[in-house]
Amino acid sequence: MKLFEDDDDYMVDTPKENFFSIVHSANKNIVDMEIEKLIERLAIAEKLLEDNGLEEEYEREVKTFPFSNPGEMEERKNSLFIETVGAIVSKCE
Repeated sequence: MKLFEDDDDYMVDTPKENFFSIVHSANKNIVDMEIEKLIERLAIAEKLLEDNGLEEEYEREVKTFPFSNPGEMEERKNSLFIETVGAIVSKCE
């Protein structure tokens, strides 16, 4: 629940809410570029996992980690939301 309706008070929203707000309102080219960087990083991570024979272990973790470590999962997602918003906002200035 928002107590104050102030556009400058970005800390009222969760990192996820802030991310989607920025993504929907920022320069489309910059947003596209940052999302493509995230996909490239994921592709590289998957390649490393495959190269090291860890793809089955990875798939097991994808299915179980969010449920067995919900706090850490939320922290990791929030970190990525914040990092990506920072990259988008810094390029839009």
